[in-house]
Amino acid sequence: MTTPLRVGLIGAGAISHAHVPGWLALGARITVYSQAGSHELAARYGLEVAESLDELWPGVDVIDIVTPTSTHAEFALAAIGRGKHVVCEKPLARTAADSAAVVEAAERTGVRLFPAHVVRYFPEFLAARGAIAAGRIGRPAVFRFRRQSAAPQAAWFFDDAVSGGIVMDQMIHDLDQAEWLGGPVRRVFARLQRRGGAVAPVVAAQVVLDHESGLISHVHGTWGSPALPFSYSFDLAGDTGVLRFDSARDDTVRAVFPPVEPGGYLPETSGAESPYSVEIADFARAIRSGGPARVDGADGVRAVRIAEAALESIERGLPVEVQPTGEVDASTDDTLIGARA
Repeated sequence: MTTPLRVGLIGAGAISHAHVPGWLALGARITVYSQAGSHELAARYGLEVAESLDELWPGVDVIDIVTPTSTHAEFALAAIGRGKHVVCEKPLARTAADSAAVVEAAERTGVRLFPAHVVRYFPEFLAARGAIAAGRIGRPAVFRFRRQSAAPQAAWFFDDAVSGGIVMDQMIHDLDQAEWLGGPVRRVFARLQRRGGAVAPVVAAQVVLDHESGLISHVHGTWGSPALPFSYSFDLAGDTGVLRFDSARDDTVRAVFPPVEPGGYLPETSGAESPYSVEIADFARAIRSGGPARVDGADGVRAVRIAEAALESIERGLPVEVQPTGEVDASTDDTLIGARA
C-alpha cells in the first residue's frame, strides 16, 4: 500500500478550500499553518494544526502554498531549502526574477515544484488545445479570452506591490492559456481602468499579445460589483475554423468547486470533477513517479514574465517586449489531453 503523502498547507484563505478536498481525496494527511483561520479550516476538514513553521516542517513531505502573492517566493524557498516538494498557488511569485530564483533552487535541491495554474485542467481548455494541435482550426490567427468576477474582498488584492492586481492575479490564467494554446509571446500592450475606492473597486484590463507565429491574442479581465457572477470564455480563430466556449451560456461542461466566501471571486459551478482535484492528483502522481506534470516551474516563470510585461506596458503606455525564455512546447500529450471534436 502506498504511504499517504504528508502535506503542509501554508495559508487558510478562500483558495485553501479548493486545494484541501483534492489532497483528502488522495488520502493525504494535511497539517495547516496560517496566521489566521487555521483552526477553523482544520475543524471543517479534520486537519491537524501547526502553530509555527518550525512545527510544520518536520512532519510533511509536500508544502502547498495558498498565501498572498508577495509571500510565495519566501515560503517556497524556505520549503525547498528543507527538501520539501512545493505546490504554489499562482502566480509562482510576484516577480519573474523571484519566480526564476524559486525554480533554480528547486532544480539545485532536486525537489519538485508545481505552480498551480488550474485552468490547464479545465476540460474546455484541454479540448481546445487538443483540437488546435490536431489542426482543427488551421493556422491560429486571432485568440480572445475573457474572465470576469466580483472584485475580491481582501484589500491586499488591490495593492499592486503585494498582488500585481488583476493582471497578475486573475488574468495570469488566460495569459498562460494564450501561450499554452498559441505559442511564445514576443510583445505585450496593455491598458487598465479602475473606478471606485481603495477597497473592492471596479477594475478592467485589456492585454494584447503579439505571438512569434504572428497570432494575436486579446485577453480581457474584469473585477466588478459583488453581484457580478464568475464567468470565462474564449474564441479561438484560425484560417479554417473557430473554437468557442462561454461558461455563462454553455451547460455541456460544468466543474464542481468547494463553496467559497460570498462575492463570486472564484468559480462556483456544478457537474464534473473539480479541476482543482485533477490538478492536485496530477501533482501527486508526478511526485510519486518522478514524471512530468502538466505544468512546471518554467511555465510559472513564463506566465509571471508576461504578466510583468503587461504591468510595465500599463505604466508606460507603450508595447513591451517579452524576454525569451525558450520555446513553449505546443505538442499534444495524449496522456494528459482528452481532446474532443
